[in-house]
Amino acid sequence: MLTQKPKRYRYQSEIISYAIWMYHRFNTSYRDIEEMLRYRGILVSYETVRTWSNKFGKSFADVIKKKEPRPTDKWHLDEMIIKMNGVKFILWRAVDSNGHELDVFLQKRKNKKAAIRFLTRLLGCYPSPRIIVTDKLQSYTKPIKHMTKADHRRHKGLNNRVENAHQPTRRKEKS
Repeated sequence: MLTQKPKRYRYQSEIISYAIWMYHRFNTSYRDIEEMLRYRGILVSYETVRTWSNKFGKSFADVIKKKEPRPTDKWHLDEMIIKMNGVKFILWRAVDSNGHELDVFLQKRKNKKAAIRFLTRLLGCYPSPRIIVTDKLQSYTKPIKHMTKADHRRHKGLNNRVENAHQPTRRKEKS
């Protein structure tokens, strides 16, 4: 977080921190942040908020990541198809047994190479799990077997934890 007034900035660090925090915490747009600050008597353009977010957002992400609870050793992996501008994409998602989201990855394909890319990204950020639960997608089988020593469980009913993690995305997609 910002502890002092950044040089060459017109606003105090508390205002900058508050704007960046609101953007990342509540997933609002830059224009919404501009309106919220204007309501409090602070005149800031959305471009300024975007600049702040690009410059100071990394330090916020680092602090948030340090405060996150450690993931459990049981992961649930799943994928879903979403449409963006009429083009289909595959949204890969990993959740631990407590329901904490480990990673989300957007790709064009749903094959073995895409599964390897997703697992490589996951294993680069977290220690290897004890158990990995997936649905019946064949693309997971060989990458999990060769990349980890985890016990791979393939079952549609066991994967409800990650299916529930998809619900907010599905709600946004419908609206």
